[in-house]
Amino acid sequence: MTTATAPRPSGEPSSKPSTEPNTGERLNRLRAAVLGANDGIVSTAAVLVGVAGATSDSRTIAMSGMAAVVGGAVSMALGEYVSVSSQRDSERVMGETELVNPYSAAIASFISFVLGAALPFAAAVLAPVWTIFAVTLVALVLTGTLSAKLVSAPLAPAIGRIVGGGMLALAVTFAAGWIFGATV
Repeated sequence: MTTATAPRPSGEPSSKPSTEPNTGERLNRLRAAVLGANDGIVSTAAVLVGVAGATSDSRTIAMSGMAAVVGGAVSMALGEYVSVSSQRDSERVMGETELVNPYSAAIASFISFVLGAALPFAAAVLAPVWTIFAVTLVALVLTGTLSAKLVSAPLAPAIGRIVGGGMLALAVTFAAGWIFGATV
C-alpha cells in the first residue's frame, strides 16, 4: 500500500510516511464490518429460529447455532477476500496507487460477523426462543443506526431496510422449520 506524507504544522509535508490507511481502505473495512455484523445477526438468528420452528430441543438449537456462527464467519471472510481482491486487481489495472487490502476486509468481516452472531446465539442458549426475535430486532436497529450515522444517511430508511429484511428472514425460516419439523 502506498503511503502519503502527513503535512507538518507549517503546511510543509513531513518526510515521515503516514501509517493511516487511505479513504478507500477505511471505507473498505467499514463496509465489510457493517455487512459482516448485519449478516451475523440475521443469518445466525434465521438458522436458530428455523431450527426452533422444527424442534424444541435446546441442544439441537444450540449446535445448529454454533455451526451457523462458524460457517457464516468463515464464509463472510472468504467472500470479502475474493471480492476485495478483484477490486484490488481492477485498481491496479486503472493505475491506482492506493489499493484496498483484501486481508483487512476479510478480518473485519469475520470479527464483525462473530460479534453480530453472538447476540442471537446467546439469546438462544440463555433464554426462551422468542427472545431471539427481540434481541435480533434490537441488534438490527442498532446496526441500522450505526451504519446511517457513519455515512450521514437518513436514519429511518436505513433502519427500516435492515429491520424489515431481518424480520422477514426470521419469519420465513421459522415457518420453514415449523412446516418441515411437522412433516418429518
